[in-house]
Amino acid sequence: MRGLTGAGPDGVRGSSQAVIAVGAALAVIALFVAACGTGGTGTRDEGPAHASAVAGAVASPSPNPTSRYRRVDAVSLLKKDPAVSPAVKRELKPCSGDGYPVEVTYGDLTGGSVNDVLVNVWVCGDWVGVGTYVYRDVGGTYKNVFKEEDSPVVSEIDGTDLTVTKQVYDTDDQVSNPSRETVITYRWKAGRFTERYRHDTYYSRTGGDAAAPTDN
Repeated sequence: MRGLTGAGPDGVRGSSQAVIAVGAALAVIALFVAACGTGGTGTRDEGPAHASAVAGAVASPSPNPTSRYRRVDAVSLLKKDPAVSPAVKRELKPCSGDGYPVEVTYGDLTGGSVNDVLVNVWVCGDWVGVGTYVYRDVGGTYKNVFKEEDSPVVSEIDGTDLTVTKQVYDTDDQVSNPSRETVITYRWKAGRFTERYRHDTYYSRTGGDAAAPTDN
């Protein structure tokens, strides 16, 4: 940061400009912090925000004591869950240090008294999503109410909807070149998640732009 230097009119102008610059920088930082502390897609607790991020615990904003947020040990929850496949459980090991390839998001998906827990599990190294799960608080115990292990897959909370994104491969597709991407939106209804709609984007086979998306 430049110092406030100068004498006479030029020095005053330089000082004023520096003060304005500092004020603008502080305002940007304040907006950034505020954006990180809130969001319409749930509160992220730990793990990579994106597949390219480094796994590990990420401090979350301190929840309001009167909120519906209750933090969980996602790795322990997954390991104890019989609905989680042995293949996914094998990925529940630290990638580096004590960081696990797990991302946890809290939000209101089922209308319960405590926020639901969305857990995404990745593969260390290539960050491919191998499993996504939703847990609902039932009488103080978290119950698995949704799972998808058809990899690659990742989910997110969109308002009160669950959005699941899957890469779809045909028989002759390479790992780096899926045929299409399918985005499925679910909503909690009558005690379970019900598919509302899905959106398919077909990728070009010639290396150009993706084919026009279709809604089903």
